[in-house]
Amino acid sequence: MERVVYLLRGLPGAGKSRCAAALGCAAFEADAFFVRDGVYQFDAAQIAAAHQWCISQVHTAMDLGVPRIAVANTFSQAWELEPYQALASGHGYTVFALIVENRHDGASVHAVPDEVIEAMRQRFEVRL
Repeated sequence: MERVVYLLRGLPGAGKSRCAAALGCAAFEADAFFVRDGVYQFDAAQIAAAHQWCISQVHTAMDLGVPRIAVANTFSQAWELEPYQALASGHGYTVFALIVENRHDGASVHAVPDEVIEAMRQRFEVRL
């Protein structure tokens, strides 16, 4: 079976997590790092740790040979994809970077302020 990793990119509220679930893959996201006892408790000082944790979780899944993986992070800048691309290359996974657009008027489940979402929108890089 072909090994595939989907890097799901998009602004908060776009539906990245829902898309990952719809793909039926093992799904990972940095936001899961902030869930304690079922409650999301974001701490901006821990964002780097959250992303390292997510990369580590994906690395473990690839080591185990999980055939289909989805990573649902904002990935607003191209460099943020690089660690996952390197892991995929080293483990024989094909990478698909998919942009999830907010076509359903979704709202961020983590109450990300509008000005933060706008800043993400302004720096969002796309390579066609």
